Amino acid sequence: MRLRYLYVGCTDTEGALASWLAFDGASMRWRFSHFGADVAAVAFDAEGTHPAVLLADHRPAGSVLPIYAVDDPDAASQRLCAHGWEVAGGPMGTPEGPATILRDESGTEIALLGVERPAAMEGAYGDAANEHAVRSGATEAAAARREASTPHTGDS
Repeated sequence: MRLRYLYVGCTDTEGALASWLAFDGASMRWRFSHFGADVAAVAFDAEGTHPAVLLADHRPAGSVLPIYAVDDPDAASQRLCAHGWEVAGGPMGTPEGPATILRDESGTEIALLGVERPAAMEGAYGDAANEHAVRSGATEAAAARREASTPHTGDS
């Protein structure tokens, strides 16, 4: 079980993306607007070993849903349900594989994701013909801010 994403609700994906891209080492991995939702992934390393933050305008603003990658979401869900968790949603399909949302007795929610297609979102974003990919806006603005804030050594 590995933390893969933090699914963060926001009211304005563009504004939230600009804010998250201000962190050192942050970069936009992908962004899509489809089915009435605007979702962007912010990565903090090139290798993908750290969880990405998913900014989503269809989730309640200020909410955070940890999404854990597991080998078998059904088996993991059954095991957790035997210890007081309950299924709050799913199983449902996602671009990467099946996911189930679980809730504990205090109301805390987590999601379990079976990663069957680990590069599905990056592949779809890399497809120049994908009309749902969002490739402008905060990404360029954040890059310009980072470049402007880079100290100049006088070498150029």
